[in-house]
Amino acid sequence: MKSKKIIQVVLVAVFMLALSSFKVETIITGSSQDSNTITAIFDGAEDYGYNFIFTNEDEDESTITFQNVSEEALKAFDLKSDTFLGVTMQVTYTTVIETEEDSDGFESETEVLTITKLQKVN
Repeated sequence: MKSKKIIQVVLVAVFMLALSSFKVETIITGSSQDSNTITAIFDGAEDYGYNFIFTNEDEDESTITFQNVSEEALKAFDLKSDTFLGVTMQVTYTTVIETEEDSDGFESETEVLTITKLQKVN
């Protein structure tokens, strides 16, 4: 009986170690930032973010919304005004996956896009 309990304890310990390794990996992955650049037309600012229209791989128009803009980009382009509506820009941005846990312990992931650089395209 003692050997059976020892095996159970070892199995639980291995399972917990594997689970904690998975959590650490998730946290590390979730904080990484990928930088991308697209060419898009500014479509205005809303309470929830800054909208741009671009053409995707299938040649269809899509809207992409950026939740944040760096101070440097906002200094160069006042996206809260109507001045740049309809202007084509090269948008460099980062993507971060934020993981949140609700009161029941369930996790949900949210993609947060942040503009880091803007450049007008002529």
